Amino acid sequence: MIGFAIRSLLAAGTLFLTIYSFYTGYWGWGISLIFPLALIILSFIYNENLAFTLNHMRTGNQDKAQRAINRITAPQFLPKRQRAYVIYMQALLNAQSYPHAKVEGMLRQAIQLGLKRGHDKAMARMHLAGICVQTGRRQEAVTLLAEAKKMDDSGMLKDQIKMMQGQLQSAPSKNQMRMAQMMGGRKKMPKMR
Repeated sequence: MIGFAIRSLLAAGTLFLTIYSFYTGYWGWGISLIFPLALIILSFIYNENLAFTLNHMRTGNQDKAQRAINRITAPQFLPKRQRAYVIYMQALLNAQSYPHAKVEGMLRQAIQLGLKRGHDKAMARMHLAGICVQTGRRQEAVTLLAEAKKMDDSGMLKDQIKMMQGQLQSAPSKNQMRMAQMMGGRKKMPKMR
């Protein structure tokens, strides 16, 4: 929120100086102030922390990417598409530290807001399927994996989806998990003769 206020003040000040420079006849200063004004306005449209996150993801530095994406504390000020990607990246990078319910909610919110690329939509559904498998919702996981397979237009996730489908065949159902929890501390009774 503070960053948004500072950017707003910088944009208003730079816009005022640019217009004032043109008005008073200092065309050189007016033209040179257009570039910083354009950068400030661009920062409203595209968040720099999201750009840093994507760059760190390309270079393979997960820790720096996680720190950069977690610096975005108020994604509601971003355009709808960017908000979807910020929530999506926060869910993926913080999947180990956040509870399953929170990650699932964030991924569903990102899908609802609208991810642009097909492999991002497929990746979000694949992660949701993994969460569903871990919580015992096998049928929902099968549906999500089928959707992910359709949406993976580049074929990047083909092997991972096949591997998850193979694991899904051996995963216990919700009822089996419940029975295992119920039988958790009991000893087997000896057979009567």
